[in-house]
Amino acid sequence: MYLTEEQLLIYRNQGFLLLSEYFSRTEVEIMKSELSALSTENSPKKIIEKDGKTVRSLHGSHTTNDVFNCLTRHPFIVEPAMQIVGNQVYIYQFKVNLKAAFTGDIWKWHQDYIYWRKEDGMPKPQVVNAMCLLDDMNEFNGPLFVIPSSHKEEMIDITDHSPRVTNTNSNSSGESNTWISSFSANLKYSLSQELIANLVSKYGISFIKAAAGSVLFFDSNLVHASSNNISPFGRSTVIITYNSIENIPLPVQNPRPDFLVSQDYRPVTPLAPDALSQFSRSRIKF
Repeated sequence: MYLTEEQLLIYRNQGFLLLSEYFSRTEVEIMKSELSALSTENSPKKIIEKDGKTVRSLHGSHTTNDVFNCLTRHPFIVEPAMQIVGNQVYIYQFKVNLKAAFTGDIWKWHQDYIYWRKEDGMPKPQVVNAMCLLDDMNEFNGPLFVIPSSHKEEMIDITDHSPRVTNTNSNSSGESNTWISSFSANLKYSLSQELIANLVSKYGISFIKAAAGSVLFFDSNLVHASSNNISPFGRSTVIITYNSIENIPLPVQNPRPDFLVSQDYRPVTPLAPDALSQFSRSRIKF
């Protein structure tokens, strides 16, 4: 399912494009039914909130989970990604963000590309994020805040000012994983309050309000954040990052794990439009 020229123009001008209720309720419930089992796995792929118990995010699940593997190859997402990037794409990163009711913590203001450039050696921002909403996102449950058109500032180069911490998120080896600071509430390359105030003064500010099944495509240099969730409504999203096959990261000294930064550069071949609905309804718990 390809985007229209008007939709592509909106994306290029504001740095994001929202497609409302893109997936059906049945397809959303098929995906949601997978989260419980994934959240209980004892794995370094799982990031925990600072309370030490609430799951914050899950990474690389598409390599072991059939439903999410299918989602990464769904034409509703892959075909627009190829249009936006201007080339064939591969799956660079896959994560599920679980902003739990009452306990989901903030994501500070940041851009994504700076992490991929500095941590992974990605040459250019020839990449796109596709966020699939598995719950309604509204003003109450810690929605995504964006600064429209802020991607036009390109990558805002800032210094890493996060403390070095040891990962206590299900890694039984006890080894120090500095990559955790790229996903914790205290983000590694978060932007200063003064800078955000200036950007908002220049471009304005907005938040994403949409029903479950909606998909948001957004630029890797779009400045975005989300508040903590003090509502009784959980807010789970899947974010798939597609990179151009001509934008393979260069070698770096300390590469991040493959479940964070895929080294499988094979182009994604889109599946049939009804691919998700082919999964058994026995997975669904209404």
